[in-house]
Amino acid sequence: MSTFTDLVQSRRSANNFVEGIKIPQHELEEMFSLARLAPSAYNLQHTHYKVVASEKIKEQIREAAYGQYKTHTASAVIVVLGDKHAYLQAPEIYGGLKLLGAMSEDEYNEQIESINGAYIGNEAFQRDEAIRNASLSAMQFMLIAKDKGWDTCPMIGFDPAAVAQVLNLPDNLVPVMLITIGKDNQHKIRPRGYRKPVNEFVEFF
Repeated sequence: MSTFTDLVQSRRSANNFVEGIKIPQHELEEMFSLARLAPSAYNLQHTHYKVVASEKIKEQIREAAYGQYKTHTASAVIVVLGDKHAYLQAPEIYGGLKLLGAMSEDEYNEQIESINGAYIGNEAFQRDEAIRNASLSAMQFMLIAKDKGWDTCPMIGFDPAAVAQVLNLPDNLVPVMLITIGKDNQHKIRPRGYRKPVNEFVEFF
């Protein structure tokens, strides 16, 4: 069995954490440096993260998350955000490839036109893409965190408007999920829940 298979099988959603454990910032930066390699549509890199380690702000996030205790015991609460306006960064993202000669002027113009055609004036698509791409990045981050010895739990039980207010978020950033991170309180771990067999959720054609 490969190391990656072990990693996938060992990752669990932690519902309670050992209190008082701090994650060094350099470790978080290493994890995010790897998370940035997650796929994103048009390579627009829609995902933004807010790492909340301050006890004061964590408690405000806890209130926005309906008082969930895991947000209190976690070393940090990571707010995963999707940028509805990620397409505006396309000229900057692709400009470097054009300068390096990896894209011709025509290829560059075609790519920008294709991106603008997909995103501009389509607010539903902008929001869907923000959520889709941030979710891909978040899953990659959680696997990276597990590989580094940290436990996580993705959370959708929160008031997005309240989180936006706590963090003073601009309108283009959509709160997609919270990720609590820290060291799992192992003595309270529960058995893994039922997982469907492959033939119940996969069809082959």
